[in-house]
Amino acid sequence: MYCPFCRNPDSRVVDSRLSDDGSSIRRRRQCTDCGRRFSTMETASLSVSKRSGVAEPFSRSKIISGVRKACQGRPVTDDDLAKLAQEVEESIRASGAAEIEANEVGLAILEPLRRLDVVAYLRFASVYQAFESLEDFEASIARLRSGNAAQPAVDAIS
Repeated sequence: MYCPFCRNPDSRVVDSRLSDDGSSIRRRRQCTDCGRRFSTMETASLSVSKRSGVAEPFSRSKIISGVRKACQGRPVTDDDLAKLAQEVEESIRASGAAEIEANEVGLAILEPLRRLDVVAYLRFASVYQAFESLEDFEASIARLRSGNAAQPAVDAIS
């Protein structure tokens, strides 16, 4: 870590603390040359692999914007969406993988969204799982009623 004041490549860690959400570490450092102190934030990188093969950094804002469309007209607040995005990120990070498929991100969204609002869940699932007929909706509603909403229809995913 280079000192931002004198560009010395050596510094020592004086203090380390977890951020409020636990996703990053704030380190207080001191330059061994000039003695000045500075802070750094460290996070584990997480990237999402798209169907096209392109990898891009994970973004909570993309989750929020995608789910917001499904929640349009529903009694869901911005705070609810932020909590959902945080829950999705935490579940993905818990897997320990540095890169995750975009499809897995969508799957990680389904269960928290179902708990938040079932109508928004159906809207999101209908696009995400490419519902093609009323039978797809009926099967999803039947799974919701039986408590097995986490199990997508096999033919609806293809």
